[in-house]
Amino acid sequence: MSKLRWILLGVLALVVALAAGPWVYGNWIAEDDAPAAAVSTEGATPATGDINGQWSVDPGTAPNQSAAGYTVHEILNGASVTVVGSTGEVSGSATVEADKLTAAEITVQVASITTDNTRRDGQFTGNVMSASNFPTATFTLDGPVDLSGLPLDGTTATFTATGTLTLKGAARPVAVDLEVLRSGESLIASGGIPVTWTDFGVQPPSLGFDTVAASVPVDFLVSLRRD
Repeated sequence: MSKLRWILLGVLALVVALAAGPWVYGNWIAEDDAPAAAVSTEGATPATGDINGQWSVDPGTAPNQSAAGYTVHEILNGASVTVVGSTGEVSGSATVEADKLTAAEITVQVASITTDNTRRDGQFTGNVMSASNFPTATFTLDGPVDLSGLPLDGTTATFTATGTLTLKGAARPVAVDLEVLRSGESLIASGGIPVTWTDFGVQPPSLGFDTVAASVPVDFLVSLRRD
């Protein structure tokens, strides 16, 4: 075989590789992350004690460990994947009076949110969220939530809460559907707050090989103990 033919075959192979690379990555390499944490009734027990009083976020126990973060649809090297960033560094408190959630504030340490990719995490905490200048994200309840219909038998119910979400120093009104569980002496809630990046002065990252959706849910699961 002539040298020219070898060169032409090499160029053809390179073109095929470049064209097929994203397909190979998307179908054989890229994988969706596990879904964000959500309330689980696995091992749940009937509620004990009074729901009214002061509550504080604690680490919780599996499968209902306190966590918060984000879920984003990402195009990486031509592959469509779902990425979940999460942290257990969540704190806060809640007040229940007359079977109504009357006050709540949840705080998340932004710099501790991680995925399985350190480069992505550096982009998120640095250029995207400026965590060194805005180290926390918070959700504050703005109106009461009637919990009188919450089951006592270790099953869940869903309630809608309105509040203020603060990201990167920008505060915006939000609504979120809460899945709530009373299990033993614990009060557990999870939800996903729909967020449009630009509403909070955040530009979705786009590096050519990596772009993300304009909207994401900010996810949380909080396990609360009575003070």
